Amino acid sequence: MSDANKELAWVDTHCHLDAPEFLNSLPKIVSKSVSKDLKAILLPTVQASDWEQAKNLANQYGKDIPGLVYTLGIHPLYINKAQENDIGILKNQIEQSLDDSRFVGIGEIGLDYFVEGLDPQRQEYFFHTQLDLAQQFHLPVILHVRRSQDAILKALRKRKVPGGIAHAFNGSHQQAEQFIELGFKLGFGGAATYDRALQIRRLLQELPLESIVTETDAPDIPPAWLKEEGGQFNEPALLPRIARQLADIRGISEEVFSKAVWQNAMQALPRWSSLMANNLITQSAS
Repeated sequence: MSDANKELAWVDTHCHLDAPEFLNSLPKIVSKSVSKDLKAILLPTVQASDWEQAKNLANQYGKDIPGLVYTLGIHPLYINKAQENDIGILKNQIEQSLDDSRFVGIGEIGLDYFVEGLDPQRQEYFFHTQLDLAQQFHLPVILHVRRSQDAILKALRKRKVPGGIAHAFNGSHQQAEQFIELGFKLGFGGAATYDRALQIRRLLQELPLESIVTETDAPDIPPAWLKEEGGQFNEPALLPRIARQLADIRGISEEVFSKAVWQNAMQALPRWSSLMANNLITQSAS
């Protein structure tokens, strides 16, 4: 690794560190991430049973990764496990977490119209009620937008939600522009490393640089090379290599890309920016 690379600070805006795949190797996963100059990771939650664990992990490993933060939410793929009173519990959790500097927003929430067997009305109930909480507490959201971009945009326009991130974005250019207009950044990661991902690559090349953030979605969405090199699942330590390929697709240097996506992530989640400022870790513009 060159001296120039050592000066870069990378940010993973979507990583499920609490996933079962990491359960028995989390200290090693964190250590590898630190060795790759990963200074900030966002851990989104997916169900009520995860909330306390995510908070504990963020505070436990925050000494190693100063920008390790979390959000609280109910994922659309977990609505069949959720109870309607989980919304009330979530509200209480948010209130209790506002004093925790590592709590930065609500998520992962959204709609999924790709996976079969999910009740659309039940999805909408949990999504809309969580958006209402985001509006009430003036918190940004981490969005799951799989084949549901227009429905999510419609719901957002009915509320004053202070932006956030549309994770693993794979919509049209027009839809992307609408999310950006509503104050959202768009997450790109391992999916763009596949040669067949032409639409995602076009978005990565054409959208304003200030709208893009980097993510892994680890342990999911592995980069193209992972299986060929014997990897078992995606992990945050792969973020810098993924990001370098995204920078190549964009046609800019990794230094410029690193600084841009860092600033974009901090802009999307102001509580995250405050935490990093208190830790005196920034990516200054070149």
